[in-house]
Amino acid sequence: MLRRKLLTFASLTLAMAAGHAQPAPAFPAKPIRLIVPFPPGGGTDILSRLVAQKLTETAHWTVVPDNRGGAGGTIGIAEAARAAPTGYDMVMGQKDNMVVAPWLYKNLSYDPTKDLVAVAHVAYTPVIIVTNANSRFKTLADVVKAAKADPDGLTYGSPGNGTTIHLAGEIFKTAANIKMRHVPYKGSNAALMDVLAGNVDLLMSSVPSAIQQIKSGKLRPLAVTSAKRSSSFPDVPTVAELGYKDFDVSTWYGLFMPANTPKDIVATVNAEVNKLLATADMKAQIQAQGAEAESMTSEQFGALLKSDYAKWKGIVQASGATVE
Repeated sequence: MLRRKLLTFASLTLAMAAGHAQPAPAFPAKPIRLIVPFPPGGGTDILSRLVAQKLTETAHWTVVPDNRGGAGGTIGIAEAARAAPTGYDMVMGQKDNMVVAPWLYKNLSYDPTKDLVAVAHVAYTPVIIVTNANSRFKTLADVVKAAKADPDGLTYGSPGNGTTIHLAGEIFKTAANIKMRHVPYKGSNAALMDVLAGNVDLLMSSVPSAIQQIKSGKLRPLAVTSAKRSSSFPDVPTVAELGYKDFDVSTWYGLFMPANTPKDIVATVNAEVNKLLATADMKAQIQAQGAEAESMTSEQFGALLKSDYAKWKGIVQASGATVE
């Protein structure tokens, strides 16, 4: 009898406790910080603010951009890697600071494959090979012919030593079996000014950086380095189309969160971002920046991260590029 009463009392106690238990609040229950690892005004900042704005409008989340620039984007990435894995801190990473920087910087504080989780791929942009509109080079074949006739006589500029854009030039030199001298600049604007002035023969550039000068007729595009043509310049061939099979060098952008962020939160953010990328408005706004919208599952994006991380180790080492 006593045992029966005790069991009944225990059952009632458990039922009352269950009745008073508060369900976990739906995500997100507060503003999400989106770390932008570059200063305001650049391509990564513009893309980040576009994503934040659209998530606020369509998902009714509060997403707050927070610029944490410096050291090629690695300072902002490191801050994201140190954040608590609650889903309320994410960062807009890109190929340069996620898979190239780890092989350039000797004392980087994060391992992108271990300290962060890939959440949502947002966009990619090819490198575009351009020359001054008055240049003797009308096609990429002209460049290769001239380089073979005068080894090391040609120069190409890039926005910086060790960037994906610089390394795209090194990969092309290997593919074409030619030599060209690399001239690194401190940013895209300085590189653009020198190719416009005719001080370097060619420029490797992101599409967003060169788009206005190309459209104004001051620069002549010769090729893009991605597997597919750029929708901003559909008449410009890919390097692969010009005889360099499987040539594909592009820069991607995507959202990352600290490792161990709950999988349901990662899935929720991925789903909302992919909804945005499927809309004509979002595609058009990303294209206006010279980039291409492209959605993936978090698993697909994670696989891309790991594949590129391994691939670019050899590319960086072969180039000899380092950053202190």
